[in-house]
Amino acid sequence: MGNHPPPQLAPFPRPMGIFMPFVAKQNETLILKEKVWSLSGNSFDIGLANGQPLFKVKGEAFSLSSRMSVSDMAGKHLFCIRKKHFKLRSTYYAESADGQEIFEVESRFKFGGSKFIGTFTSASGQKEELLMKGDWTDTTAEITDEASGQPVAAIYRDRWNAREWLGGQQTYNVTIAPNVDMAIIVAMCICLDMKRNEANGGAGA
Repeated sequence: MGNHPPPQLAPFPRPMGIFMPFVAKQNETLILKEKVWSLSGNSFDIGLANGQPLFKVKGEAFSLSSRMSVSDMAGKHLFCIRKKHFKLRSTYYAESADGQEIFEVESRFKFGGSKFIGTFTSASGQKEELLMKGDWTDTTAEITDEASGQPVAAIYRDRWNAREWLGGQQTYNVTIAPNVDMAIIVAMCICLDMKRNEANGGAGA
């Protein structure tokens, strides 16, 4: 019943991301709790395994288009995540503080789980495409750079944590490779949970 040891991911060969202050300098592990951000109107923190908070997330489920707002711990708004309507596949996007679409995640069917494609342009001007395979029902999932196949993040949990099962909430660990934007990985994880909440009949359907 011990904790799953965090994987050690190789550094990505160049900085990948939009929010450069949040680019990991070493393997970093974030702690996320399932279903927390599915509760409308609540805010919560996402932080490192050592307890240091990095992001504050607030749900706004009663807006016309359900969204999640993400800011840094100083209160600076980074982006909000919304669902695109009238799309054949479930598609989510991140909108910057000035209203620009900066990131898109599209859900694609995968037998036995979920498959998400995230696209954005790094601060360097490089077009990026990330592939996430897995689901919150899995014990593990992986996010890879589509072009090279290199893992940039790994999601895992302790499946047999009895206290969490009794509490109805699972804690997920997300390890992020050096040179990868932690805010972008958090955005992909939030999109995955919004999709799962939608499938269960929650807000955002």
